[in-house]
Amino acid sequence: MYTQLLFLVCIAGYCVPVFGYPNGAISDSCDTMLPRHGNNILQTSTPPYNISVSRTTFSPGDVITVTIQSSSSGFKGFLLQARSVGGNRIVGSFTSTNGNSQQLNCGQPNTALSHTNNNIKTSITANWTAPTGVGPLRFRATVLSSYSTFWQVESDILIALQISNDACGSEKFCLSSPANCSPNNTNCMFMSSVPSADGYVFEMSGPTSGYLAIGFSDDQLMGNDDVYLCTVNSSGNILVQRAFNTGRSSPTILTTYTSASVVTRSVNGILQCSLITQTSISTQTRATAGSSYYVFLANGDSQENGQILKHATRPIISNTRVDLSSFLSSGIQIGGNRVILAHGALMLVAWMTTGTIGMIMARYMKSAAGKPFLGKALWFQVHLFLMILTVILTIIAFIMVFVEVSGWVNGAHPVLGCIVMILSFIQPIAAFFRPDPKSERRFIFNWGHSINALVIKVLSVATIFLGLQLIDTSPTLWLSKVMGGFFAWEVLFYIILETNMRIKTKEVKENSENKIASETIAVVVFICGNLAFLISLLVGIGSS
Repeated sequence: MYTQLLFLVCIAGYCVPVFGYPNGAISDSCDTMLPRHGNNILQTSTPPYNISVSRTTFSPGDVITVTIQSSSSGFKGFLLQARSVGGNRIVGSFTSTNGNSQQLNCGQPNTALSHTNNNIKTSITANWTAPTGVGPLRFRATVLSSYSTFWQVESDILIALQISNDACGSEKFCLSSPANCSPNNTNCMFMSSVPSADGYVFEMSGPTSGYLAIGFSDDQLMGNDDVYLCTVNSSGNILVQRAFNTGRSSPTILTTYTSASVVTRSVNGILQCSLITQTSISTQTRATAGSSYYVFLANGDSQENGQILKHATRPIISNTRVDLSSFLSSGIQIGGNRVILAHGALMLVAWMTTGTIGMIMARYMKSAAGKPFLGKALWFQVHLFLMILTVILTIIAFIMVFVEVSGWVNGAHPVLGCIVMILSFIQPIAAFFRPDPKSERRFIFNWGHSINALVIKVLSVATIFLGLQLIDTSPTLWLSKVMGGFFAWEVLFYIILETNMRIKTKEVKENSENKIASETIAVVVFICGNLAFLISLLVGIGSS
């Protein structure tokens, strides 16, 4: 059908085949888009050609008019394709609109367009039909002004109106909850990132009438993060903005993107935004250079002026740093990493179970467990063992999180955690130097020891609540609610045991060896309930 010319160029006794394609049958160049004209070199000067499109957004099945235009003396040949931005995959199909162009098969029918003759042309126009399951793309063309002179030109990036998860892991990085969910489902939180020549193409989708936000951080805690916002204001307009947040305060807006580089829509309660950035993600000096970040995804309500409020649920967080330049999402999971989750589990065991039971033994079990054991009262031996275990668990958890985070992070949780650590370390040291029980100064130690224990207990509960909020990714904040029940259960038994102890100080009761003390029954019931709550929370932390 097409004519192919073969020349034998003989230099110094060697003959080299050189192919010419004046009629455009150049399917052999589909992958590289380079002419097979011997050793010709791609021109690096400013191209005298450009590609224009009839629209910069598309949905599956849309037809877009594509034009190659010359700004000088015209061109003889060309090869035109549509390529996905992330995977450089040839996509869509062309329809020729005149006799100077023809469709070619590059893996699939009609996926490229080329010339039919070597006549001088000043422009070529064709129609391109968008396929399904493709993200951002751009048109690319190789244009020849002569046999040995050619340039490659590209159009601006076109953004898909319908966000899809089809190319996740192969052409773009994706983070979603539930895992691998479709962005068009009403319960799906979704974001994707595709590296482009000068920046990134970001997509975000989720159920909200307020805002969506994607953040990029050096750690898994909020604060000092670069943020991209998709926000609905009181007029129903959707704003796409770049921001930076410090701590837990509202982020500072840096840039509002124009309509030329964004696509937004809100349908059936699902807010979706796509945007093209032309700069690097980082706006501040960071501890680590490059394109590797922890990725956050959150939604929430916004005020009338578009100012965002606190996110409605816990943010979705990648469990490892993500190299956004690679756009591969295999192995990326949601939630905190294992070291941080282990830190939370150890602190929970230490201050809601071993520490609590140890304190109860010292205050309420002196009469019920006063028999000697290894030279000391049984209650004291159990108290000593549990409190030493509590301090050891606290130290291990403290070291683990500081090694993992590699430095200080903002927020109340680490501050309270450090205070708990210091006071916990002081407690056994002070106990080691306690006065003799018959000393007239013993009451000073007793009061100081008790007050310090109470302060540690209160601060540890507050710290655990704040920590659970950092890792709880459930829509209902389930972990925090279970922790509330855990704490209420503990307070209830403190009241029961305290009341029982005060009654016993006012009444003389028979206490035969065959009778089980009421406080013993209460403590056993408390421990059973405590363990049930603890197991529930540990399972929740493990699945965060």
